[in-house]
Amino acid sequence: MKYALLTFALMLNLGSAHAAGDAEAGGKLFAKTCGGCHSIGEGARGGFGPELNGIIGRPAGTTADYQYSDAMKNSGVVWTRDKLAAYIEAPKKVVSGTRMIFWGISDPEKIDNILAYLETFQPK
Repeated sequence: MKYALLTFALMLNLGSAHAAGDAEAGGKLFAKTCGGCHSIGEGARGGFGPELNGIIGRPAGTTADYQYSDAMKNSGVVWTRDKLAAYIEAPKKVVSGTRMIFWGISDPEKIDNILAYLETFQPK
């Protein structure tokens, strides 16, 4: 019985690690899909879109080096992993009136990978 519980616990842990996404794959996808407008990492700054360092836990529309739409500034959104996943899937459903011109990504695995990549740029 003890070994069955240990095996089950390991399976759950492996399943959650897989569900968290692949940061390396997310970095490649970010570069192709998001990197034209957003920057992240050392030296990141606002451009066509805001920089995304420390995005998880940050209130929407609050970085100092980007001019946000009124819709984003007044959205009341705090970027949790779930809220970002919904936004990456369908931006205008999460923040109606956002200026972000992006159709969204429907593949949950790709969204998880991008989120895993973004999480590598969270403050420690």
